[in-house]
Amino acid sequence: MTSQSQSKATTAAAPEAALGPLPEWDLGDLYPGRDSAELKRDLARTEADAGAFRERYEGKLQSLSGAALGAAIATYERLQETLGRIMSYAYLVYAGNMEDAEIGRFFQNMQEKVNAISTVLLFFTLELNRIEDRDLEQKLGAPELAHYAPWLRDTRAFRPHQLSDELEKMLHEKYVAGRAAWTRLFDETMAALRFSIDGKELTSAEALHLLSEPDPEKRKRAAKALGEVFGRNVRLFALITNTLAKDKEIEDRWRKFPHPISSRNLGNFVEDEVVDALISAVRSAFPALSHRYYRLKAKWFGVERLAYWDRNAPLPEQDDTVVPWPEAQRIVLGAYAAFSPELAAIGRRFFEQRWIDAPVRPGKSPGAFAHPTVPSAHPYLLLNYLGKTRDVMTLAHELGHGVHQVLAGPQGQLMADTPLTLAETASVFGEMLTFRAMLARESEPRRKKAMLAQKVEDMLNTVVRQIAFVTFEMRVHDARRQGELTPEQISAIWLDVQRESLGPAIRFEDEYRWYWTYIPHFIHTPFYVYAYAFGDCLVNSLYAVYEGAHEGFARKYLDLLRAGGSKRHKELLAPFGLDASDPAFWQKGLSVIAGFIDELEAMG
Repeated sequence: MTSQSQSKATTAAAPEAALGPLPEWDLGDLYPGRDSAELKRDLARTEADAGAFRERYEGKLQSLSGAALGAAIATYERLQETLGRIMSYAYLVYAGNMEDAEIGRFFQNMQEKVNAISTVLLFFTLELNRIEDRDLEQKLGAPELAHYAPWLRDTRAFRPHQLSDELEKMLHEKYVAGRAAWTRLFDETMAALRFSIDGKELTSAEALHLLSEPDPEKRKRAAKALGEVFGRNVRLFALITNTLAKDKEIEDRWRKFPHPISSRNLGNFVEDEVVDALISAVRSAFPALSHRYYRLKAKWFGVERLAYWDRNAPLPEQDDTVVPWPEAQRIVLGAYAAFSPELAAIGRRFFEQRWIDAPVRPGKSPGAFAHPTVPSAHPYLLLNYLGKTRDVMTLAHELGHGVHQVLAGPQGQLMADTPLTLAETASVFGEMLTFRAMLARESEPRRKKAMLAQKVEDMLNTVVRQIAFVTFEMRVHDARRQGELTPEQISAIWLDVQRESLGPAIRFEDEYRWYWTYIPHFIHTPFYVYAYAFGDCLVNSLYAVYEGAHEGFARKYLDLLRAGGSKRHKELLAPFGLDASDPAFWQKGLSVIAGFIDELEAMG
């Protein structure tokens, strides 16, 4: 397969020999290849089965018994799983090489074919939502339907915002030529960008990685090169941002969502006021967290204000030894095993069965992600591993997602997915386990200080920076309702939010105004980013419970992960005595970060 045969780029952090053998995923567990008979068969069969399903059930759901309706949902679930398998495969092939025109064509064709089939099935959820509550309650007496009660609850949560069948069908059909097409343009543009640094042409992943290099001049050159290329392409990124914000505003208006963020909150099954409380709590804590920490870091560096490219710079005490891949695997699985052997056993399968793609390659999607695919298969992890300690933490993070997805798989295609507010729980918890294990093994005070500082920076990036990101999104989407925004207007909002969140100890230079352009979440999943802060604060509170009472915690924690999307956050957190609707919940999570900064201040 083309995406797997690209020559590897020379990494910016370490020669390949120092990293050890890096795994590349085997997508054959989904399909043997882009032209495989199995893929063609599934497309043809699902298209025919979807037509037969509509013929059998359209206009008849109200009259079905509970058992018959449960059987219909089971058939619908099987169809959705096949479509999910096809699109998972297509996306993972595409993520492996976004620069290959044939792969891009394949991905687009699969999107269009799957979208056409899912349009045929669209009637089903629309019609389900027209069943009266009283009638549905009676049908739920049948065990066949009761099994799907959580999915019905979540599907019917959108009833107040549902449009006519014809409008819903039109919006669904045009998605591939609308939002999906603009998202693809962003992805392919970003993947194709190259940054000239020290005589090398680097990808965005490699260039951004240099911002945590020990050499200050290298950090500066990387930052300037990033800003220069982002600025050169800013008109295109502004056009994409404006178009998608307007597209969202139109749909939100038709669906009568009161705020740009409201549809995301509903999709996360979390109340607006809970999200508002989180955002307010974090923004109020900026002075005690990020402002205080960066002032402390500036003092360590002997300056009054840190240049923005020094924000994630390692401390002089920090160990910059390259962590080979086998060592990273041992560290992460060891930390998981100390908490739960079952957790580690699931995690080990990712390494043994080629479920991870780790090398940096030209055209490969930057960053990292865990893709759940479908319950009948297994998740895959994409990394760009360069051997830094942060890369080990990224591995711990994405493996947490992967283990979560494996544990939730038995819930089935319709109920395995976790709302975004809980999707970061296992990933951030995995990071915390790994960090605590590494910190406990370190005895040298200076290196311990550097490790603690790096953890604080990661937490600030997860909590403070992500809340700043969602604040930026809210302001951009609000402003877009008044008319198209120029690149300069978007950049002014970006700088204003960055200054508020990072504080007076960070010095920004002109090119930093363009750095909003590379954040993929703004394009892929608007308002996703607060889920990171939600997850970090939740995990901080969970970890405090774990430290206070180990007995039985691991079992309850694994039960939380196994629940997938079958329960809401109130139900899942109740066994731990936690409640995200309580304002004190967020303060408890934020106090963990503040406590780490207290420790660093005491170290001097």
